Amino acid sequence: MLSLSTANPFARRETYDKRSVATYRALTIVTWLLVVALCLAYTIKDPAGARTIQDQNATHPSPFALHPVITGIYWLLLLVLQIVYICFLFGTTAELVSAAASVGSHFIVNNLLVSSFILLWVHAHFWWAEVVLVFNFFNLTSLYFRHLRAPFFVHIPVVSGPLVWNFMALFTDGAVTVNAQSLVTRLFANIAIWVIMLYGLLFLAAFQDYAIGIEMALLVAALAVQQLIIKVIPLQFIFAFIILGVLVLATLLIVVPAFFGKELRFAKYEYEEEAIGESRLLLEDE
Repeated sequence: MLSLSTANPFARRETYDKRSVATYRALTIVTWLLVVALCLAYTIKDPAGARTIQDQNATHPSPFALHPVITGIYWLLLLVLQIVYICFLFGTTAELVSAAASVGSHFIVNNLLVSSFILLWVHAHFWWAEVVLVFNFFNLTSLYFRHLRAPFFVHIPVVSGPLVWNFMALFTDGAVTVNAQSLVTRLFANIAIWVIMLYGLLFLAAFQDYAIGIEMALLVAALAVQQLIIKVIPLQFIFAFIILGVLVLATLLIVVPAFFGKELRFAKYEYEEEAIGESRLLLEDE
């Protein structure tokens, strides 16, 4: 009979047998390709009865709309880094395969939820899209705190990168959902934008996570530029540029000392002492 930890795909394990690794590899490839296919399909061509991703952004300008080019660059870099992660998952080094497989369940769920969000977004089901983002926020936040010592090839493409985008998407889709055009919602948007800064500073101060600092700075730059272009709400683009400056400065305060020798938590994969001799894949015959 399977134990609870064995049956639970999100349970932390020190080793993974061949069947588990093969399952993670197959589902990771399939769900990742699904995200890529939907991104490409709904960026290039209008879906039946819906709009492209960018057309939907243009049709619903909001105080948290992101610049499509900068956001596109962010996603392109993220997808490329995720290819690197997948290569490690298919690697031959037992420790690195185990590190990649340890976050596999969360990454697969993230891919499925991102795919669902894209479908809901292009078909203008904004309320349901927000629900999906909330679920994924909890999924990715749980992943972050359960794997604080993940190596860089896991942390950036699977943990921090998707988490930062999902956090910003909560604001973007939320503003579209409530149709933030009234005086009350505009004032609320001017206040809510500072939550973005506090969220980024939290990870920089508490975990010295410069990856999140860089990622948030890039998406806040997308927010600032787009708000400068559309000017849906007075002061919103000014606040966004101020927040961008604060995040860049705070990130530099973390990166510069690290450059001169201060090691950051996720920059080097630290194995637990008791797991050093046990982090080999189980290669026994099924």
